[in-house]
Amino acid sequence: MDDFLAARSQMALSLGFHIIYACIGMVMPFFMAVSHYKWLKTNNEVYKHITKAWSKGVAIFFATGAVSGTMLSFELGLLWPKFMEHAGPIFGMPFSLEGTAFFIEAIALGFFLYGWEKLNRWFHWFTGVVVGVSGLASGILVVAANAWMNSPAGFEYVNGQYTNIDPIKAMFNDAWFTQALHMCLAAFTATGFAVAGVHALMILKKQHTEFHYKSFKIAAAFATVAALLQPISGDISAKDVAQRQPAKLAAMEALYKTEKPAPLLIGGIVDEKNKTVSKAIEIPGALSFLAHGDFKAEVKGLDQIPEDEHPPVAITHYAFQIMVGLGTVMMVISFIYFVVLWRKKTVLNTKWLLKLFVFAIPLGYIALEAGWTVTEVGRQPWVINGIMRTKDAVTPMPGIAWSFYLFSAIYFSLSLIVIFLLYRQIKMVPVLYQSSNTDSWNK
Repeated sequence: MDDFLAARSQMALSLGFHIIYACIGMVMPFFMAVSHYKWLKTNNEVYKHITKAWSKGVAIFFATGAVSGTMLSFELGLLWPKFMEHAGPIFGMPFSLEGTAFFIEAIALGFFLYGWEKLNRWFHWFTGVVVGVSGLASGILVVAANAWMNSPAGFEYVNGQYTNIDPIKAMFNDAWFTQALHMCLAAFTATGFAVAGVHALMILKKQHTEFHYKSFKIAAAFATVAALLQPISGDISAKDVAQRQPAKLAAMEALYKTEKPAPLLIGGIVDEKNKTVSKAIEIPGALSFLAHGDFKAEVKGLDQIPEDEHPPVAITHYAFQIMVGLGTVMMVISFIYFVVLWRKKTVLNTKWLLKLFVFAIPLGYIALEAGWTVTEVGRQPWVINGIMRTKDAVTPMPGIAWSFYLFSAIYFSLSLIVIFLLYRQIKMVPVLYQSSNTDSWNK
Protein backbone atom coordinates (compact mmCIF):
# COMPACT_ATOMS: atom_id res chain seq x y z
CA MET A 1 0.00 0.00 0.00
CA ASP A 2 1.55 3.32 -1.06
CA ASP A 3 1.40 6.32 1.26
CA PHE A 4 -1.24 8.19 -0.76
CA LEU A 5 -3.62 5.22 -0.71
CA ALA A 6 -2.85 4.63 2.98
CA ALA A 7 -3.66 8.26 3.83
CA ARG A 8 -6.95 8.13 1.93
CA SER A 9 -7.82 4.76 3.47
CA GLN A 10 -7.11 6.03 6.98
CA MET A 11 -9.37 9.06 6.51
CA ALA A 12 -12.09 6.87 5.01
CA LEU A 13 -11.89 4.45 7.92
CA SER A 14 -11.88 7.23 10.50
CA LEU A 15 -14.83 9.02 8.94
CA GLY A 16 -16.70 5.74 8.47
CA PHE A 17 -16.55 4.96 12.17
CA HIS A 18 -16.93 8.51 13.45
CA ILE A 19 -20.03 9.27 11.41
CA ILE A 20 -21.93 6.49 13.17
CA TYR A 21 -20.84 7.58 16.64
CA ALA A 22 -21.57 11.22 15.79
CA CYS A 23 -25.03 10.56 14.37
CA ILE A 24 -26.12 8.57 17.40
CA GLY A 25 -24.72 11.27 19.67
CA MET A 26 -26.63 13.92 17.69
CA VAL A 27 -29.99 12.16 17.69
CA MET A 28 -30.31 10.09 20.87
CA PRO A 29 -30.52 13.15 23.18
CA PHE A 30 -33.77 14.15 21.44
CA PHE A 31 -35.24 10.69 22.10
CA MET A 32 -34.10 11.06 25.70
CA ALA A 33 -35.65 14.53 25.99
CA VAL A 34 -39.03 13.30 24.70
CA SER A 35 -39.18 10.39 27.15
CA HIS A 36 -38.09 12.72 29.97
CA TYR A 37 -40.83 15.20 29.04
CA LYS A 38 -43.42 12.42 29.06
CA TRP A 39 -42.31 11.40 32.55
CA LEU A 40 -42.59 14.97 33.81
CA LYS A 41 -46.10 15.30 32.34
CA THR A 42 -47.49 11.87 33.26
CA ASN A 43 -45.39 10.75 36.25
CA ASN A 44 -45.25 7.32 34.62
CA GLU A 45 -42.08 5.76 36.04
CA VAL A 46 -41.49 3.75 32.87
CA TYR A 47 -40.61 6.95 31.00
CA LYS A 48 -38.14 7.84 33.74
CA HIS A 49 -36.51 4.43 33.35
CA ILE A 50 -36.36 4.87 29.57
CA THR A 51 -34.74 8.29 29.98
CA LYS A 52 -32.09 6.93 32.33
CA ALA A 53 -31.38 3.98 30.04
CA TRP A 54 -31.01 6.17 26.97
CA SER A 55 -28.91 8.74 28.85
CA LYS A 56 -26.31 6.04 29.50
CA GLY A 57 -26.28 5.27 25.78
CA VAL A 58 -25.82 8.97 25.05
CA ALA A 59 -22.88 9.06 27.44
CA ILE A 60 -21.26 6.05 25.76
CA PHE A 61 -21.52 7.57 22.29
CA PHE A 62 -20.51 11.02 23.48
CA ALA A 63 -17.27 9.53 24.81
CA THR A 64 -16.55 7.45 21.71
CA GLY A 65 -17.52 10.33 19.41
CA ALA A 66 -15.17 12.64 21.30
CA VAL A 67 -12.30 10.17 20.95
CA SER A 68 -12.86 9.47 17.25
CA GLY A 69 -13.46 13.16 16.50
CA THR A 70 -10.23 14.16 18.23
CA MET A 71 -8.35 11.55 16.22
CA LEU A 72 -9.86 12.95 13.03
CA SER A 73 -8.71 16.46 13.92
CA PHE A 74 -5.14 15.25 14.29
CA GLU A 75 -5.36 13.24 11.09
CA LEU A 76 -6.33 16.31 9.08
CA GLY A 77 -3.12 18.05 10.09
CA LEU A 78 -0.86 15.01 9.97
CA LEU A 79 -2.07 13.44 6.72
CA TRP A 80 -3.10 16.52 4.73
CA PRO A 81 -0.80 19.39 5.78
CA LYS A 82 -1.00 21.22 2.44
CA PHE A 83 -4.77 21.18 2.60
CA MET A 84 -4.85 22.53 6.15
CA GLU A 85 -2.19 25.13 5.38
CA HIS A 86 -4.41 26.80 2.80
CA ALA A 87 -7.89 25.75 3.86
CA GLY A 88 -7.51 26.17 7.62
CA PRO A 89 -7.60 30.00 7.65
CA ILE A 90 -10.62 29.99 5.32
CA PHE A 91 -12.98 27.43 6.82
CA GLY A 92 -11.57 27.37 10.35
CA MET A 93 -14.59 29.21 11.76
CA PRO A 94 -17.06 26.29 11.66
CA PHE A 95 -14.45 24.08 13.34
CA SER A 96 -13.93 26.68 16.07
CA LEU A 97 -17.67 27.01 16.62
CA GLU A 98 -17.99 23.23 16.61
CA GLY A 99 -15.50 23.13 19.48
CA THR A 100 -17.65 25.62 21.41
CA ALA A 101 -20.78 23.53 20.77
CA PHE A 102 -18.90 20.44 21.92
CA PHE A 103 -17.95 22.06 25.23
CA ILE A 104 -21.54 23.21 25.79
CA GLU A 105 -22.73 19.68 25.06
CA ALA A 106 -20.21 18.20 27.50
CA ILE A 107 -21.23 20.60 30.30
CA ALA A 108 -24.94 20.04 29.70
CA LEU A 109 -24.47 16.26 29.63
CA GLY A 110 -22.66 16.43 32.96
CA PHE A 111 -25.53 18.42 34.46
CA PHE A 112 -28.04 15.92 33.09
CA LEU A 113 -26.28 12.71 34.16
CA TYR A 114 -25.58 13.90 37.71
CA GLY A 115 -28.58 16.18 38.16
CA TRP A 116 -31.19 13.57 39.06
CA GLU A 117 -32.89 14.57 42.35
CA LYS A 118 -30.48 17.52 42.64
CA LEU A 119 -31.72 20.04 40.06
CA ASN A 120 -35.13 21.54 39.44
CA ARG A 121 -37.10 18.96 37.43
CA TRP A 122 -37.70 21.21 34.42
CA PHE A 123 -34.20 22.71 34.46
CA HIS A 124 -32.88 19.16 34.51
CA TRP A 125 -34.99 18.38 31.43
CA PHE A 126 -33.73 21.58 29.79
CA THR A 127 -30.10 20.46 30.18
CA GLY A 128 -31.00 17.32 28.24
CA VAL A 129 -32.48 19.45 25.46
CA VAL A 130 -29.26 21.50 25.38
CA VAL A 131 -27.29 18.27 24.90
CA GLY A 132 -29.37 17.51 21.81
CA VAL A 133 -29.33 21.03 20.35
CA SER A 134 -25.58 21.51 20.85
CA GLY A 135 -24.86 18.05 19.44
CA LEU A 136 -26.96 18.78 16.37
CA ALA A 137 -25.22 22.15 15.98
CA SER A 138 -21.83 20.39 16.10
CA GLY A 139 -22.90 18.09 13.30
CA ILE A 140 -24.20 20.93 11.14
CA LEU A 141 -20.98 22.93 11.62
CA VAL A 142 -18.80 19.99 10.60
CA VAL A 143 -21.00 19.39 7.56
CA ALA A 144 -20.62 23.10 6.68
CA ALA A 145 -16.84 22.57 6.58
CA ASN A 146 -17.27 19.52 4.35
CA ALA A 147 -19.70 21.45 2.15
CA TRP A 148 -17.01 24.09 1.65
CA MET A 149 -14.77 21.40 0.16
CA ASN A 150 -17.55 20.67 -2.37
CA SER A 151 -18.43 24.32 -2.93
CA PRO A 152 -15.40 26.53 -2.15
CA ALA A 153 -16.34 30.12 -1.24
CA GLY A 154 -15.13 33.04 0.83
CA PHE A 155 -11.81 33.67 -0.92
CA GLU A 156 -10.19 34.57 -4.22
CA TYR A 157 -7.70 32.18 -5.79
CA VAL A 158 -5.20 34.02 -7.98
CA ASN A 159 -1.85 32.64 -9.14
CA GLY A 160 -1.90 29.93 -6.48
CA GLN A 161 -2.60 32.42 -3.69
CA TYR A 162 -5.68 32.53 -1.43
CA THR A 163 -6.67 36.16 -0.83
CA ASN A 164 -9.63 38.29 0.34
CA ILE A 165 -10.70 35.64 2.84
CA ASP A 166 -14.26 35.89 4.21
CA PRO A 167 -14.85 33.16 6.86
CA ILE A 168 -18.59 33.88 7.11
CA LYS A 169 -19.11 33.43 3.38
CA ALA A 170 -16.95 30.31 3.48
CA MET A 171 -19.04 28.79 6.27
CA PHE A 172 -22.37 29.62 4.63
CA ASN A 173 -21.31 28.39 1.21
CA ASP A 174 -23.79 27.33 -1.47
CA ALA A 175 -23.75 23.68 -0.39
CA TRP A 176 -23.99 23.94 3.41
CA PHE A 177 -27.78 24.03 3.72
CA THR A 178 -28.55 21.16 1.35
CA GLN A 179 -25.84 18.95 2.86
CA ALA A 180 -26.80 19.81 6.45
CA LEU A 181 -30.49 19.12 5.80
CA HIS A 182 -29.76 15.81 4.08
CA MET A 183 -27.31 14.76 6.79
CA CYS A 184 -29.60 15.64 9.72
CA LEU A 185 -32.54 13.73 8.24
CA ALA A 186 -30.24 10.79 7.51
CA ALA A 187 -29.00 10.81 11.12
CA PHE A 188 -32.55 10.78 12.52
CA THR A 189 -33.61 8.07 10.06
CA ALA A 190 -30.64 5.78 10.68
CA THR A 191 -30.57 6.16 14.45
CA GLY A 192 -34.34 6.06 14.77
CA PHE A 193 -34.64 2.80 12.85
CA ALA A 194 -31.72 1.25 14.73
CA VAL A 195 -33.13 2.13 18.15
CA ALA A 196 -36.71 1.22 17.20
CA GLY A 197 -35.50 -2.07 15.75
CA VAL A 198 -33.67 -3.06 18.94
CA HIS A 199 -36.75 -2.35 21.05
CA ALA A 200 -38.93 -4.20 18.50
CA LEU A 201 -36.69 -7.22 18.91
CA MET A 202 -37.15 -7.10 22.68
CA ILE A 203 -40.94 -6.85 22.22
CA LEU A 204 -40.91 -9.93 19.99
CA LYS A 205 -38.99 -11.73 22.72
CA LYS A 206 -41.66 -10.55 25.22
CA GLN A 207 -39.07 -9.04 27.51
CA HIS A 208 -40.42 -6.14 29.60
CA THR A 209 -42.85 -5.18 26.91
CA GLU A 210 -44.11 -1.89 28.33
CA PHE A 211 -40.59 -0.48 28.64
CA HIS A 212 -39.66 -1.48 25.09
CA TYR A 213 -43.02 -0.59 23.53
CA LYS A 214 -42.92 2.99 24.83
CA SER A 215 -39.29 3.27 23.74
CA PHE A 216 -40.16 1.87 20.32
CA LYS A 217 -42.92 4.42 19.73
CA ILE A 218 -40.64 7.39 20.45
CA ALA A 219 -37.81 6.14 18.23
CA ALA A 220 -40.15 5.02 15.44
CA ALA A 221 -41.84 8.44 15.35
CA PHE A 222 -38.53 10.19 14.67
CA ALA A 223 -37.36 7.52 12.21
CA THR A 224 -40.49 7.35 10.07
CA VAL A 225 -41.06 11.10 9.80
CA ALA A 226 -37.41 11.67 8.83
CA ALA A 227 -37.50 8.82 6.29
CA LEU A 228 -40.58 10.27 4.58
CA LEU A 229 -38.99 13.74 4.45
CA GLN A 230 -35.65 12.48 3.15
CA PRO A 231 -36.70 12.26 -0.55
CA ILE A 232 -37.44 16.01 -0.46
CA SER A 233 -33.93 16.80 0.75
CA GLY A 234 -32.57 14.30 -1.77
CA ASP A 235 -34.29 16.14 -4.60
CA ILE A 236 -32.88 19.48 -3.39
CA SER A 237 -29.40 17.95 -3.12
CA ALA A 238 -29.59 16.43 -6.62
CA LYS A 239 -30.44 19.77 -8.20
CA ASP A 240 -27.66 21.45 -6.22
CA VAL A 241 -25.06 18.86 -7.26
CA ALA A 242 -26.17 19.13 -10.90
CA GLN A 243 -25.31 22.85 -10.87
CA ARG A 244 -22.07 22.82 -8.88
CA GLN A 245 -20.58 19.33 -9.40
CA PRO A 246 -21.74 17.92 -12.75
CA ALA A 247 -18.92 15.36 -12.69
CA LYS A 248 -20.21 13.95 -9.40
CA LEU A 249 -23.77 13.72 -10.74
CA ALA A 250 -22.53 12.02 -13.90
CA ALA A 251 -20.60 9.50 -11.79
CA MET A 252 -23.61 8.91 -9.52
CA GLU A 253 -25.69 7.98 -12.56
CA ALA A 254 -22.81 6.52 -14.60
CA LEU A 255 -23.70 9.01 -17.34
CA TYR A 256 -20.76 8.76 -19.72
CA LYS A 257 -22.42 10.71 -22.54
CA THR A 258 -24.32 13.98 -22.38
CA GLU A 259 -27.98 13.28 -23.04
CA LYS A 260 -31.12 15.29 -23.69
CA PRO A 261 -33.32 14.05 -22.13
CA ALA A 262 -31.30 11.88 -19.74
CA PRO A 263 -32.69 8.66 -18.26
CA LEU A 264 -32.43 7.67 -14.61
CA LEU A 265 -30.62 4.37 -14.10
CA ILE A 266 -31.72 1.83 -11.51
CA GLY A 267 -28.98 -0.71 -10.85
CA GLY A 268 -26.62 -1.58 -13.66
CA ILE A 269 -23.08 -2.92 -13.97
CA VAL A 270 -20.45 -0.28 -14.74
CA ASP A 271 -17.62 -1.04 -17.17
CA GLU A 272 -15.17 1.80 -16.57
CA LYS A 273 -12.74 0.57 -19.22
CA ASN A 274 -15.29 0.70 -22.04
CA LYS A 275 -17.37 3.47 -20.40
CA THR A 276 -20.63 1.57 -20.56
CA VAL A 277 -23.39 0.45 -18.20
CA SER A 278 -25.24 -2.82 -18.72
CA LYS A 279 -28.30 -4.49 -17.16
CA ALA A 280 -29.70 -1.23 -15.78
CA ILE A 281 -33.37 -0.27 -15.69
CA GLU A 282 -33.85 3.09 -17.43
CA ILE A 283 -36.58 5.59 -16.59
CA PRO A 284 -36.69 7.99 -19.58
CA GLY A 285 -36.24 11.68 -18.75
CA ALA A 286 -36.23 11.10 -14.98
CA LEU A 287 -32.62 12.24 -14.47
CA SER A 288 -33.32 15.41 -16.44
CA PHE A 289 -36.24 16.15 -14.12
CA LEU A 290 -34.30 15.36 -10.93
CA ALA A 291 -31.35 17.49 -12.03
CA HIS A 292 -33.14 20.45 -13.60
CA GLY A 293 -36.89 20.09 -12.96
CA ASP A 294 -37.52 19.52 -16.67
CA PHE A 295 -38.06 16.10 -18.25
CA LYS A 296 -36.46 17.32 -21.50
CA ALA A 297 -33.43 19.13 -20.04
CA GLU A 298 -29.88 18.26 -21.04
CA VAL A 299 -27.69 16.61 -18.39
CA LYS A 300 -23.94 16.98 -18.69
CA GLY A 301 -22.10 13.68 -19.01
CA LEU A 302 -18.49 12.72 -18.39
CA ASP A 303 -17.71 13.20 -22.08
CA GLN A 304 -17.74 16.97 -21.46
CA ILE A 305 -15.35 16.74 -18.50
CA PRO A 306 -11.56 16.26 -18.86
CA GLU A 307 -10.57 12.63 -18.32
CA ASP A 308 -8.18 13.46 -15.47
CA GLU A 309 -11.07 15.06 -13.56
CA HIS A 310 -13.37 12.02 -13.68
CA PRO A 311 -14.34 10.56 -10.29
CA PRO A 312 -14.21 6.76 -9.81
CA VAL A 313 -17.50 6.00 -11.55
CA ALA A 314 -18.20 2.44 -10.39
CA ILE A 315 -17.73 3.12 -6.67
CA THR A 316 -19.77 6.33 -6.80
CA HIS A 317 -22.58 4.74 -8.83
CA TYR A 318 -22.88 1.63 -6.67
CA ALA A 319 -22.77 3.67 -3.45
CA PHE A 320 -25.48 5.97 -4.78
CA GLN A 321 -27.66 2.99 -5.74
CA ILE A 322 -27.24 1.48 -2.26
CA MET A 323 -28.12 4.77 -0.57
CA VAL A 324 -31.24 5.36 -2.65
CA GLY A 325 -32.33 1.72 -2.53
CA LEU A 326 -32.09 1.40 1.25
CA GLY A 327 -33.64 4.83 1.71
CA THR A 328 -36.60 3.67 -0.37
CA VAL A 329 -36.97 0.52 1.75
CA MET A 330 -37.08 2.59 4.95
CA MET A 331 -39.53 5.00 3.37
CA VAL A 332 -41.85 2.09 2.49
CA ILE A 333 -41.62 0.72 6.03
CA SER A 334 -42.47 4.20 7.34
CA PHE A 335 -45.51 4.42 5.09
CA ILE A 336 -46.71 1.00 6.24
CA TYR A 337 -46.20 2.05 9.87
CA PHE A 338 -48.42 5.10 9.46
CA VAL A 339 -51.06 3.04 7.65
CA VAL A 340 -51.12 0.66 10.64
CA LEU A 341 -51.49 3.61 13.02
CA TRP A 342 -54.21 5.15 10.83
CA ARG A 343 -56.16 1.90 10.98
CA LYS A 344 -55.84 2.17 14.77
CA LYS A 345 -54.00 -1.10 15.16
CA THR A 346 -51.45 -1.49 17.91
CA VAL A 347 -47.97 -2.45 16.82
CA LEU A 348 -47.96 -5.10 19.53
CA ASN A 349 -50.51 -7.07 17.48
CA THR A 350 -48.61 -6.75 14.19
CA LYS A 351 -45.55 -8.92 14.67
CA TRP A 352 -44.74 -8.75 10.97
CA LEU A 353 -44.30 -4.96 11.26
CA LEU A 354 -42.03 -5.37 14.28
CA LYS A 355 -39.98 -7.82 12.24
CA LEU A 356 -39.66 -5.21 9.49
CA PHE A 357 -38.18 -2.77 12.01
CA VAL A 358 -35.78 -5.46 13.25
CA PHE A 359 -34.74 -6.07 9.63
CA ALA A 360 -34.15 -2.32 9.22
CA ILE A 361 -31.73 -2.00 12.18
CA PRO A 362 -28.56 -1.76 10.02
CA LEU A 363 -30.11 -0.29 6.87
CA GLY A 364 -29.89 3.36 7.88
CA TYR A 365 -26.22 3.20 8.74
CA ILE A 366 -25.37 1.28 5.57
CA ALA A 367 -27.18 4.00 3.59
CA LEU A 368 -25.37 6.65 5.63
CA GLU A 369 -21.95 5.17 4.82
CA ALA A 370 -22.92 4.86 1.16
CA GLY A 371 -24.03 8.50 1.11
CA TRP A 372 -20.70 9.70 2.49
CA THR A 373 -18.92 7.53 -0.07
CA VAL A 374 -20.85 9.36 -2.79
CA THR A 375 -19.96 12.73 -1.27
CA GLU A 376 -16.24 12.06 -0.89
CA VAL A 377 -15.40 9.70 -3.74
CA GLY A 378 -17.64 11.62 -6.12
CA ARG A 379 -15.58 14.78 -5.49
CA GLN A 380 -12.32 13.15 -6.53
CA PRO A 381 -9.73 13.94 -7.76
CA TRP A 382 -10.30 17.16 -5.80
CA VAL A 383 -9.95 17.74 -2.08
CA ILE A 384 -11.09 21.35 -2.65
CA ASN A 385 -13.40 21.12 -5.62
CA GLY A 386 -11.77 22.67 -8.70
CA ILE A 387 -8.92 24.20 -6.66
CA MET A 388 -6.65 21.59 -5.04
CA ARG A 389 -6.20 17.96 -5.99
CA THR A 390 -6.13 15.32 -3.27
CA LYS A 391 -2.70 14.02 -4.32
CA ASP A 392 -1.25 17.52 -3.87
CA ALA A 393 -2.55 17.79 -0.30
CA VAL A 394 -1.10 14.56 1.14
CA THR A 395 1.84 14.60 3.53
CA PRO A 396 5.31 13.72 2.19
CA MET A 397 6.01 11.81 5.41
CA PRO A 398 6.76 8.12 4.73
CA GLY A 399 5.34 5.14 6.60
CA ILE A 400 1.66 6.16 6.48
CA ALA A 401 0.65 2.54 5.93
CA TRP A 402 1.74 1.68 9.47
CA SER A 403 -0.35 4.55 10.78
CA PHE A 404 -3.32 3.15 8.86
CA TYR A 405 -2.87 -0.29 10.43
CA LEU A 406 -2.58 1.22 13.92
CA PHE A 407 -5.65 3.43 13.57
CA SER A 408 -7.62 0.52 12.10
CA ALA A 409 -6.86 -1.54 15.20
CA ILE A 410 -7.86 1.35 17.47
CA TYR A 411 -11.20 1.92 15.73
CA PHE A 412 -12.13 -1.75 15.64
CA SER A 413 -11.20 -2.12 19.31
CA LEU A 414 -13.28 0.96 20.15
CA SER A 415 -16.24 -0.50 18.26
CA LEU A 416 -16.01 -3.81 20.12
CA ILE A 417 -16.00 -1.93 23.42
CA VAL A 418 -19.08 0.07 22.36
CA ILE A 419 -20.92 -3.10 21.31
CA PHE A 420 -20.09 -4.74 24.65
CA LEU A 421 -21.24 -1.71 26.65
CA LEU A 422 -24.51 -1.44 24.71
CA TYR A 423 -25.16 -5.17 25.03
CA ARG A 424 -24.59 -4.95 28.77
CA GLN A 425 -26.89 -1.94 28.98
CA ILE A 426 -29.71 -3.82 27.23
CA LYS A 427 -29.20 -6.85 29.47
CA MET A 428 -29.42 -4.59 32.55
CA VAL A 429 -32.91 -3.34 31.65
CA PRO A 430 -34.69 -6.03 33.71
CA VAL A 431 -32.58 -5.19 36.76
CA LEU A 432 -32.47 -1.41 36.65
CA TYR A 433 -35.55 -0.23 34.80
CA GLN A 434 -38.33 -2.76 35.35
CA SER A 435 -41.52 -1.02 36.48
CA SER A 436 -44.07 -2.53 38.79
CA ASN A 437 -46.65 -3.06 36.03
CA THR A 438 -44.33 -4.51 33.40
CA ASP A 439 -45.27 -8.09 34.20
CA SER A 440 -48.89 -7.47 33.22
CA TRP A 441 -47.75 -6.40 29.75
CA ASN A 442 -45.78 -9.58 29.30
CA LYS A 443 -48.73 -11.89 29.94
